Amino acid sequence: MSIVEMKVPVIGESVNEVTLSQWLKGNGDYVKLDEPICEFESDKATLEFPAEAAGKLIYVAAEGDDLEIGALVAKIDTSVAAEAAPPKETAPPAKAEPKAVEAAAPVQETAAPASASYAAGHASPAAEKIMKENGLTANQVSGSGKDGRITKEDAQKAIATTSTPAPAAKVETPAPTPAPTAPATAFRRTTSRKKMSRMRRTIATRLVSAKNNTAMLTTFNEVDLTAIMALRKKYQEKFVEKHGIKLGFMSLFSKACAKVLMEMPDVNAQLDGNEIIYHDYADISIAISTPTGLVVPPVHNVESLKFHEIELKIKELAGKARSGKLTLDEMKGGTFAITNGGIFGSMMSTPILNEPQSAILGMHTIQQRPMAIDGEVKIRPMMYLALSYDHRVIDGSTSVTFLVKVKKLLEDPVTLLMDI
Repeated sequence: MSIVEMKVPVIGESVNEVTLSQWLKGNGDYVKLDEPICEFESDKATLEFPAEAAGKLIYVAAEGDDLEIGALVAKIDTSVAAEAAPPKETAPPAKAEPKAVEAAAPVQETAAPASASYAAGHASPAAEKIMKENGLTANQVSGSGKDGRITKEDAQKAIATTSTPAPAAKVETPAPTPAPTAPATAFRRTTSRKKMSRMRRTIATRLVSAKNNTAMLTTFNEVDLTAIMALRKKYQEKFVEKHGIKLGFMSLFSKACAKVLMEMPDVNAQLDGNEIIYHDYADISIAISTPTGLVVPPVHNVESLKFHEIELKIKELAGKARSGKLTLDEMKGGTFAITNGGIFGSMMSTPILNEPQSAILGMHTIQQRPMAIDGEVKIRPMMYLALSYDHRVIDGSTSVTFLVKVKKLLEDPVTLLMDI
C-alpha cells in the first residue's frame, strides 16, 4: 500500500488555522489528481483543497474541525486503481451527520452516471439543516444548483412535495356538538447551539479590537441627493447602453470620497506603532453582506478609475463574495472604507472602523423630507452620512471638513465629473 498524506497547505501570511467546512468527496471514494476533495474556510475566504494524487480517499479529519496549517486532513491510497476502487463506505467518520429518519415511502435509488460532477447530490449547509429536520435524504431531493448541488429551495420543495397528503374522500357525517374546553396555548421554549463559523469568529474578534484599540468617534452630516438622482435619471439609459451596467450611488460616493482623500491625506492614513503611513492612492474597501458575514474587499486606485470601471469592479467583488469565491489577494489592503446600511433600511448608524484603516463612511437610507430651501419648504431626497474615524490619526476638525467636502461634491456632481 502506498499512502499520500494530505495536509493543510500554507494559505496566506496571516492565516494560521482553517475550518474543514465540508467534504466534496466521500470517504472511500476514488479521487483523481487535482480533483477537489473538501473545502476549507479561513477567516477571509473559502478555498477548495485538491487531491495531490489519484487513489482511494481516506478521511482523517471531520467536517467542522479546526485545523492548523500542516495538520493532517486525509490520506490517499494510490495503490487503488479507478476500476478497482471499493464502493463508498457507509460508516461515517467522527462528527458525521446523524442517520436520516426513514422516509414514509420507499425511494428507488439510481446510480449516478460516471461523468456526473462530484458536487451532484451534495447539499448546501442551509439545505442540509432543512433535510435533517424533516428526515430527508439526498436521494429524495433533486439538486438544481451548480453542478447538481442541492440548494435550500430544493429542500423546501421536496418537503412540500412529500408532506402534502392526498385528499381523503369526503364522508358526510353529522358533527357532534363539542364539549366546551379551555383554549390550548402552545408555548415553545427550545434552545439550540451552533458553532460560530470561522468568518463570524474573525469578525467578532476584529470588531472588539477596533472598539478597544482605537480612539473611535463619529461625526454626522446630511446630503441632498436631488442633483445626483437627476443625473442618474438623465444619463442612465446611455450609460447602460455604452457600459453594460447601471450608474449606481456607490460609484459616485466612492469617487467623491477618493477625490477628497487625495486632498486630505490624514483621512487616508494608517497608524503603525509610532508612525503614520500615508498613501498617494485611494483603495476603497466596500462592505458586502454575504450569508456567512460581512466582507470588505477593496477597489484599488478609485481616484484613477472611471465610474463604469468602479461599478463593474464592485459587481465582480460582490458576486465573488456571495458565492465564496473571493481570493485572499482580493481581500487584502484598503485605505478607506464605505458601508451602505441604507439598503437594509437603516436611517442612521455609527459604522465601526475596519482596522488598520483610520476612517469609514456610512451611507444610509434615502428619505423624502421637508427642507428649507431659499426660504421655502421643499421636499428633497435626503441621506444621513456618518464618518467614524480614529481620533489618534484624524482631528475632529479634519473629519468634519472631510464630510462637508464630500457633501458638496455630491450635491453638485458636475464639479465631481469635471474634476474641479
